[in-house]
Amino acid sequence: MTNNYIDLHIHSLYSDDGEFTPLQLVEQCRQIGLRMMAITDHNCVKANLEAQRVSEKAGIKYIPGVELDCTYQGVDLHVLGYGIDFFDCAFTQIEENVTGQNQEASQKRLLLINQLGFHVTEEELESLDSGGSRSKIWTGEKFAEVLLSKEEYSDHELLKPYRPGGVRSDNPFVNFYWDFCAQGKPCYVKVSYPDLKEAIKAIHDTGGQAVLAHPGINLSHNYSLFEEMVWLGLDGVEVGSSYHPRETASFFYQQSIAHKLLITGGSDYHGKTKPAIRLGKYERLIQDKEMEVQLSL
Repeated sequence: MTNNYIDLHIHSLYSDDGEFTPLQLVEQCRQIGLRMMAITDHNCVKANLEAQRVSEKAGIKYIPGVELDCTYQGVDLHVLGYGIDFFDCAFTQIEENVTGQNQEASQKRLLLINQLGFHVTEEELESLDSGGSRSKIWTGEKFAEVLLSKEEYSDHELLKPYRPGGVRSDNPFVNFYWDFCAQGKPCYVKVSYPDLKEAIKAIHDTGGQAVLAHPGINLSHNYSLFEEMVWLGLDGVEVGSSYHPRETASFFYQQSIAHKLLITGGSDYHGKTKPAIRLGKYERLIQDKEMEVQLSL
């Protein structure tokens, strides 16, 4: 993966799967020489005020951001909003709605995980709380962290792929999520997210630009949906991503050029949830300066 000077996809502890405070993230960005950053927490904008304040002191250009969950044609998606007015009450409403649903879904997910033959308790999951605002929300990553720490499951067949040397050990926590808790998997619990058009409107109404996040992951082999999404009002696409090999980045780069879309890039850095992902590292097909000029935020 390429070292870049811009990272527009970073998560703080205000995401239910993030680790670090906004202040810690800005300092990490400063240490590796990033000159532009955005914290894009899941359905939450609380990190932006602090991050904007401290990034200015650190000499880093900060772009306010958010990552909204949404759906299109039955496919779960993430849309990044850049340049948003993070004081707008619309984001408070979005966060409250998603938080309530995720708390209910977490209880159902706990039952499903235990039905696989495990025994995980609420207390074990809550002990992992990193100080964010998502009490009683237990992601697939949190379940993985608890399960992989339990000595009694050291030889459990279902967990072997996520242990050192296993085929899914590069990012064990999030890989467990994708394998067991993502859409279509055995422990998936549906949460009602807005459709893509609504998510785009929420971003536009608050002065932002809507960018489709890591489409190579969410669209998988259904790339034909992309052109339909563009007509709904997308402003850009995250071409550069930790999840995009060069051929995937190239495909969406060409699509961006053809549809005159913004081209962005970001690592999707979370901390311990995705240990193989590093700040500022992702495949890119556009120079940092060119991306900076394109954004003009």
